[in-house]
Amino acid sequence: MDIRLVGLALGTFAIGIEGFVVASLLPEIAGDTGVTLVQAGYLVVMFALAYALGAPVLAAITGSADRRVILAGSATTFVIGAILAALAPSYAFLTAARLIIGMSAGLYAATAQATAVAISESHHRARAISVIVGGTTLAVAFGAPLGALIASFAGWRGTYVFVALIGAAATTFVWFLLPRGLRADRLTLKQRLGVIRHPGLFPALVTMLLYMAGGFIVFTYIAAIAVQGTGLSREMVPLVLLAFGLGAALGNFIGGQLSDRFGPTRTVIAASFLNAGSLMAISWIMQWPDEIAGPALIAIMVFWGVSAWVFPPAQASRVLAIAPESAPLALSLNGSALYLGIASGSLFGGLIIANLGLEYLGWIGGAFPLLGLVVMRLASVNANRRELSVA
Repeated sequence: MDIRLVGLALGTFAIGIEGFVVASLLPEIAGDTGVTLVQAGYLVVMFALAYALGAPVLAAITGSADRRVILAGSATTFVIGAILAALAPSYAFLTAARLIIGMSAGLYAATAQATAVAISESHHRARAISVIVGGTTLAVAFGAPLGALIASFAGWRGTYVFVALIGAAATTFVWFLLPRGLRADRLTLKQRLGVIRHPGLFPALVTMLLYMAGGFIVFTYIAAIAVQGTGLSREMVPLVLLAFGLGAALGNFIGGQLSDRFGPTRTVIAASFLNAGSLMAISWIMQWPDEIAGPALIAIMVFWGVSAWVFPPAQASRVLAIAPESAPLALSLNGSALYLGIASGSLFGGLIIANLGLEYLGWIGGAFPLLGLVVMRLASVNANRRELSVA
């Protein structure tokens, strides 16, 4: 394997840890900064919005610059943001730090995928992208649980120091391993967003947004669900994340295999139904006695991890099939849709807790992947009508 790809993946590993471990830290952050759990959840919203909206804007601004400089610069900014988060004296300061982290993470991730393609041979490009995405998968499987474990004895600030160290290592790898002079054609923001007009791409992006929104209605508040909803101790939260992460790693592998064998659309449909069922099951088990609900949550987290992460590789395949001539831009927009889904899901989750209660998160969250299937169906019907009208 090209060691340069490993260096790039180390950056997405750090980003993935920061993005997924924060859900387990929210109760502690809320207590330390003097805000409610719902207000702490807005930290996830801010990060996701900064990632989703900042990535295409910053990519357009820096499009023709040396990619080595962009990657090292964005990784360094990410590290600075993590250090500021660790030192944050207030909720407002921490929110600002997460905005910095989100924007730098979005620019890094988009540039890392494009760079991986640029330094790889044409017949190894898909493999190169999978290595970069694999950094996120490993972060979900092992990095986030490790970050939660560190928080159990060093506090949530200690977790951010850990994230900063991983980010610093990625910065070093990128700066010393990548060649100089890698540049891409400069594209304006309008040109980048213009890809959305490609037939079928916009509904696919909406499907991604709804799928992720449903999942993060629940995942953002998983620590509260584990402790308050099922009676698990705070020390068991890393195990809950590990169960999800192991399922996610398996699901990511299965998703690629199923997509190749049965097609990405069928795989996306199956994943959406399974994800909806998993989310609703989490609300269901919160009604059980604690001695049963706690172990049941850990078990369902494995299944949820599998079903949730079968979707991303199949969705990426769909996007590539829809707009093969604009693959990097289309995948970048797919990433923005993913993080917009995270932002909206976290926001909806907070509103559900404030107005209905923790136990309703899964019931409502499970409806979102099903709405995504409705969007897919309507898009398919409209596409068939257009084909008939042309014929």
